[in-house]
Amino acid sequence: MGVSELIKKLDQSSSRRIQQERRVFPIQPPFDLLPQLLRGAGITIQLTIFSTVVAFIVAFIMGLGRLSKIRLIRWVSTIYVEFFRGTSLLVQLFWAYFVLPLWGINLTAMQAGILILGLSYGAYAAEIVRSSILAIPKSQIEAGVALNMTQGQIMIRIIIPQAVLIMLPPFGNIIIELLKGTALVSLITLSDLMFQGVMIRSTTLRTTETFSMVLLIYFVLALPITFGIRRIEGRLSKGRA
Repeated sequence: MGVSELIKKLDQSSSRRIQQERRVFPIQPPFDLLPQLLRGAGITIQLTIFSTVVAFIVAFIMGLGRLSKIRLIRWVSTIYVEFFRGTSLLVQLFWAYFVLPLWGINLTAMQAGILILGLSYGAYAAEIVRSSILAIPKSQIEAGVALNMTQGQIMIRIIIPQAVLIMLPPFGNIIIELLKGTALVSLITLSDLMFQGVMIRSTTLRTTETFSMVLLIYFVLALPITFGIRRIEGRLSKGRA
């Protein structure tokens, strides 16, 4: 038997098996799946909220660090940003949960998820902070100097308020990406939305209904982020030219 004939027979066998599964498990209204999926969505929401807080703190520290006049601080901030941007989020999660305990650092799955998601997306957000601050015209700094302000006062009172308005749209994108990135924590045993979807699929074989609901729930979770960022941006934009 040739290779092409063998592949053809395997395809036919796979098609017959799928058809049999559909006859045994016909597509049904997916509302009975909601309770379990919503439990997973609760974990996803917790991860997103706490990781976002960590990411924003890291973003401002590292973003300002990359603009520091002290060479050592710039180097440390640059190495951090490039490391987390240049390595896989999945590998980072495995290291935090499975490798660090070998060195005596024990994290729960939730702690590892929050920490790595925050550190990783904070590295991307740090570049947003840095570029937004650099986008402010130098004339603004000169105006602060003319008013006899210190460097700290210029940064806090003049630069940061204007830079935040520039940061908001890309920050919104980062939060949504972080929300979707939470799907990877299922691989370190967290029962998030994706984990619950996979479990339902494996026990019921209702693939279409299950992942359609997962898709819809992720979309519903992302909508408030989008509208919230737009609302904040609109409020901060009032009174500006």
